Amino acid sequence: MRSAIRCEGKLAMSEESLSVRSLTWKDTTLINICDHSLIGKTLSEGKLKMHISHDYFGGKLVDPSEALRLMKDSSIINLAGEKAVEIAVSNNLAAKEAIRTIQGVPFLMIYKFGF
Repeated sequence: MRSAIRCEGKLAMSEESLSVRSLTWKDTTLINICDHSLIGKTLSEGKLKMHISHDYFGGKLVDPSEALRLMKDSSIINLAGEKAVEIAVSNNLAAKEAIRTIQGVPFLMIYKFGF
């Protein structure tokens, strides 16, 4: 993997860029992470239609290592795109069997329950 490109303290868009939006309520953190290149695209398969909106997935750009850190620290994780999903699966945060693919794009939802 290439290293992240930084420009004036912000991550510049690169092939590795992941877009992250997070919400926190009480002790629960929800993050939405997607491959930045997917923002604004609409995917469909049969009756299923998925719009990867800036409102839901858009946010700050991060590199893969920061995305992994955020995934490990979050309670609910919504992922879209090959890079985002691969980070979770390759770090044993989810099983490959949990991946849903729409028009060739992988999606994954992870819920962590503390007992």
